[in-house]
Amino acid sequence: MMLEKIKAAKSKNQKLLAILIDPDRFDENMLNSIERSNPDFVFIGGSLITEGGFEKRVADIKAKLKRPLILFPGHPSQVTSHVDSILFLSLISGRNPDLLIGQHVVAAPRIKELGLETIATGYILIDGGKPTTASYISGTQPIPRDKANIAAATAMAGEMLGLQCIYLDAGSGASLTIPVDLIRAVSAKTEIPLIVGGGIRTKEQIRSAFEAGADLVVVGTAIEEQPDLLASLLA
Repeated sequence: MMLEKIKAAKSKNQKLLAILIDPDRFDENMLNSIERSNPDFVFIGGSLITEGGFEKRVADIKAKLKRPLILFPGHPSQVTSHVDSILFLSLISGRNPDLLIGQHVVAAPRIKELGLETIATGYILIDGGKPTTASYISGTQPIPRDKANIAAATAMAGEMLGLQCIYLDAGSGASLTIPVDLIRAVSAKTEIPLIVGGGIRTKEQIRSAFEAGADLVVVGTAIEEQPDLLASLLA
């Protein structure tokens, strides 16, 4: 089970790396690069899927990659059996009830029918320097970059509610990564696995996130723009 793998790595202080694939934006070259580089996980999903054929696109990715696939859904329609697990995201940084519980009610019967492992995840948007698709589609304001105390309190509340992971995200295409002091504050106040993503483009940024307390770092847009970058990030 994917959650147990993440928790086991955290207990041993082993850091994990995931590559996020947007089903709208991938090609053979990117998949080949991912397969060669052997990341710990591949996340699949996006806030807005415009090209259609979601099920087939995920099936194509599954057929090509041998790494564990975790669904990172942006909508209840983005549920498929062609993954190993699903991040059951609750947008706890916002006040949009549809993204706290509404869409979950719609998706739950389908997820149950497919027998997918769910990872209850507190999703926290952090200002990444510019508006992102995630903030626009969700209709919520990200937590300001200089409000580490708010981010930490939000994460603590999520943990107290029984969520299994916290995901700090600056959003796809963010111009700035999440500040290390904010990551450190959240890590210090919570015990569940901490996922960090958004705006990460270099090995140094990955290392900084890990050193600040991230257990799993997610890289997305940088790989879409430069598929060959992946090898250097994992070297």
